[in-house]
Amino acid sequence: MNFKEIKELIEILDQSSLTEINIEDKGNVVNLKKEKETEIITPQISQQPMQQLTPQQGVASAPITGGSEETTGNASTADDNLQTINAPMVGTFYKSPSPEESAYVQVGDSVTNESTVCILEAMKLFNEIQAEVSGEIAEILVEDGQMVEYGQPLFKVK
Repeated sequence: MNFKEIKELIEILDQSSLTEINIEDKGNVVNLKKEKETEIITPQISQQPMQQLTPQQGVASAPITGGSEETTGNASTADDNLQTINAPMVGTFYKSPSPEESAYVQVGDSVTNESTVCILEAMKLFNEIQAEVSGEIAEILVEDGQMVEYGQPLFKVK
């Protein structure tokens, strides 16, 4: 088979619903496999302000402010002045690279922007998660092996 024939086979495979072609010609074997395409879905988060209630409505004497907490990246909490490290994806949380090794971080450890703090497994891919903030780990909010959601707080950092 020449290059032109192989190229034509690739185009046929690409345009068809077939996932694999195996051809044997004059002792030459050509195996073509179509990789599954991975669709990346990014959730759309809409922020709608909440209606401010007045005391005349009989609900509250203090105004209620609206909006939602930032779920991408790192959010600060006003109460205790701590930053959070949030999950950038849905997956399974692992605090160490393997069960035999120690955790990436523990409460009291100092981290920098580039410090690896955990691994999130999504679809058999292990993704190292960086702190993206500097400070000291104040609290670990999830357990090893726990499923986490997109934007879920994983760590609190002083």
